[in-house]
Amino acid sequence: MPRTSKAAGSVALVTGANRGIGQAFVQELAARGARKVYAGVRSPSDVTDEFSELPVEIVPLDVTDLAAVQAAAAACPDVNLLVNNAGLFTNNRLVRTDDPDAARREMEVNYFGVLNMTRAFAPVLGANGGGYIANVLSVAGAFPAPFMGGYSPAKAAALFLSSITRSELAEQGTEVIALIVGSVDTRMAAHVQGRKEDPRDIARAGLTALDRGEYVASCPLAAGAPGSPPSTCTPPTAKMASAQRANCATRSSASSDTSAREGAARC
Repeated sequence: MPRTSKAAGSVALVTGANRGIGQAFVQELAARGARKVYAGVRSPSDVTDEFSELPVEIVPLDVTDLAAVQAAAAACPDVNLLVNNAGLFTNNRLVRTDDPDAARREMEVNYFGVLNMTRAFAPVLGANGGGYIANVLSVAGAFPAPFMGGYSPAKAAALFLSSITRSELAEQGTEVIALIVGSVDTRMAAHVQGRKEDPRDIARAGLTALDRGEYVASCPLAAGAPGSPPSTCTPPTAKMASAQRANCATRSSASSDTSAREGAARC
């Protein structure tokens, strides 16, 4: 008998939900029978008809703003599945950079943003039976990626955070999974050449890994045959790291306009 998805009947909140992987998670959660999905977005006015006919409520949310995070936790007291997806990639190098503050901004979103959400929603999850946390990370956080600037160490920190969260929240029954994602066809990876995964396939594979009770799972390139969803997320491999480094080496030259770069790489 097919396993019932943990998404079925859940009340979920997805950060960075307005496009890319976040939007795909909202759609896949709804497809799997989520009772309600809170779509956390920084600019609610930018959301048009992406979620029409879905059980979605838009929540204004900037994961780097503690007041906004606390307000979201207060407004969404029924959440039992949290997807930390919001991310920032500034397309800068880490050491030889024209923008020394870029790494700090990447850490604020990709690490402290996850920590802010986890701290705020841990009591909510505990009050709703324990629940689940899915942290959308990157192969650049599992293996050093020289051309990913501050993004790589920030995602690495979030990977360690995932393990610590799992231990700290075990008593209240909260399950935590870290999803290690490769190149995905999103605005954040527009500079990457070669094959990229469909965001919806990443969401499917991620939720399937959550159903299987995985702790750390990778949703790699070529996870399934063309036109078919990945059968499962699989353990990270050195081959994935090599592929990621190759992709990073083909990145386009960084623009001199920092705000423009970030506008194309944050959700």
